[in-house]
Amino acid sequence: MGKAAAAAARTIGVLLFLLGSLFSDVKVEAQMPIPAKIDGFVYKGAPVWGKSVVVEAFFDPLCPDSRDSWPPLKQALLHYPDRISVVVHPFPLPYHNSAFIAARALHIANKLNSSSTYPLLELLFKFQEGYYDEQTYNLTRASVVGGIAKLAVAAVGKHSLSSFLSGFDDPATDSATRISFKYGCSRAVTGTPYFFVNGVPLSQSGSALGYKKWRSILDPLLEKRN
Repeated sequence: MGKAAAAAARTIGVLLFLLGSLFSDVKVEAQMPIPAKIDGFVYKGAPVWGKSVVVEAFFDPLCPDSRDSWPPLKQALLHYPDRISVVVHPFPLPYHNSAFIAARALHIANKLNSSSTYPLLELLFKFQEGYYDEQTYNLTRASVVGGIAKLAVAAVGKHSLSSFLSGFDDPATDSATRISFKYGCSRAVTGTPYFFVNGVPLSQSGSALGYKKWRSILDPLLEKRN
């Protein structure tokens, strides 16, 4: 490299350093999309944000720990049908390859028939092993979508297959699923299952909680409300 070229390179380096210094303190904050209604699917029970104790669960439909978490939480809810509210937020983990498709299926079901959302979640939990990474490694996205759509028919309705498949072409369901994930990130959710009770994160999040554990958490809170 000649002297002139070397001098030019040093000049460019100085300019890049100055530009980097200039913009290093500039904070660019993009507003997260705000959904028309709060994220999550409300399970039947007491009204949310009223006088009930609110349990929020972040579940990945293809996560084994999420699957194992739902029955004891549901049992606790049924024990207090008028005093506990449960909201499930889909949180598809990026290292579960088909999780986003499964979470989007929940949004599609909720849009077509809101009463089918939890039955579909339970079906996804029941048959999730068929959608693990190893089982879908050689499958196309269309094959995975088709399989989950056929599964969803049992929850949404026997004549819903065409409408359900069309839901994967609807930008609104894609946006809703992305927002669900971003909503979890905004609340510092790092894995599934992840639980909040009355807005406070549980330190036991990350693994399934048994029925007795839920009772030990909820009973004192409900006693304070008496």
